[in-house]
Amino acid sequence: MQSETLNSMPFHADASGFYGDFGGAFIPEMLYANVEALRNKYLEIIGSDDFQKDYQKLLRDYVGRPTPLYEAGNLSERYGARIFLKREDLNHTGAHKINNTVGQVLLARRLGKKRIIAETGAGQHGVATATVCALMQMECIVYMGSVDMERQAPNVARMRMLGAKVVPALSGSRTLKDATNEAIRDWINNPESTHYIIGSVVGPHPYPDLVARLQAVISEEIKSQLLSETGNSNPDYVIACVGGGSNAAGAFYHFLNTPEVKLIGAEAAGEGVSSGKTAASLVVGKKGIIHGCLTSLMQTEDGQIVEPHSISAGLDYPGIGPLHAHLHQTHRALYYSITDNEAIEAAFELSETEGIIPALETAHALAVLKKLQLKTTDKVVVNLSGRGDKDLSTYMKILESR
Repeated sequence: MQSETLNSMPFHADASGFYGDFGGAFIPEMLYANVEALRNKYLEIIGSDDFQKDYQKLLRDYVGRPTPLYEAGNLSERYGARIFLKREDLNHTGAHKINNTVGQVLLARRLGKKRIIAETGAGQHGVATATVCALMQMECIVYMGSVDMERQAPNVARMRMLGAKVVPALSGSRTLKDATNEAIRDWINNPESTHYIIGSVVGPHPYPDLVARLQAVISEEIKSQLLSETGNSNPDYVIACVGGGSNAAGAFYHFLNTPEVKLIGAEAAGEGVSSGKTAASLVVGKKGIIHGCLTSLMQTEDGQIVEPHSISAGLDYPGIGPLHAHLHQTHRALYYSITDNEAIEAAFELSETEGIIPALETAHALAVLKKLQLKTTDKVVVNLSGRGDKDLSTYMKILESR
């Protein structure tokens, strides 16, 4: 992942951090120095030979990259196309999140930071942050909604075992949005010593761009693996789930300037986009500012944030990354709204046909397959962003009710 290649992509944020109409950096004055220092230095640091040497070595030897691109024969037969699964669930810690945390901790060390904070919903970003902080021997505090702490208890235990302090967010819906609020408050109070590792392509510039660049290894590998497997580096479709949207940003990244590759995101519709219990911000949202950026946001007429709902803790967010808002507005990517029930059905389908239990987040992407009119010649890559261990309690309740 060389910086000159990344810089040639047309869907980068501009100098002010905007993707078309979306993005920017809307931050309190107390955070200006921190965010500005990051903005001024991140491209130089992550593009340096020294950083890349350390980063690539850790991705290979610690994370376990490259992850396999697996042609799912049974699923392919069922849908009448060649279905490939990009196995991010096989990374160390069980999801794509560690691609970002490895890079950001290396960046934080080069910025002279000694303390790391993070927010987490499903817990995978929190686990990945705690893991790398243990490796690098850095203090780690993870903010997590108390509701999410209950439904993702295994990940809470993992974070604590790794030495992180897990702090519950007790305000609002007590989910990802509220955990992010608490992390930002911490950062305001500790601007000198602390680096905030945002887990998705959200937040003030440069975070959406930084996280996308660190996750771009996913699409970089897809291209080389597909070329080896099929003789063509470009699939017909790339599908990924979208909450904030980091795994989708990584899976889309190196195909953004290739219009023949159809890019599809799967948002969480919850109980339905018209139910009042949804997280489909691209459908029911409008422009607004959340956590430092202008994006598509679920809000009332007077600008109050509407509480999201999804069975998946990692997609339970009222906004979306500004890159995805831009891709949606420009029609470069298509976004489907997937209900809780559709995601559950897709999760059991993959488990029973391929012997792979996906995370509930990932199941939303898999559910898109039923909505496409696929041809036998189509090559479809689904980004399998995380494994389902953390969601077994939810799956068990569903099994018991059947």
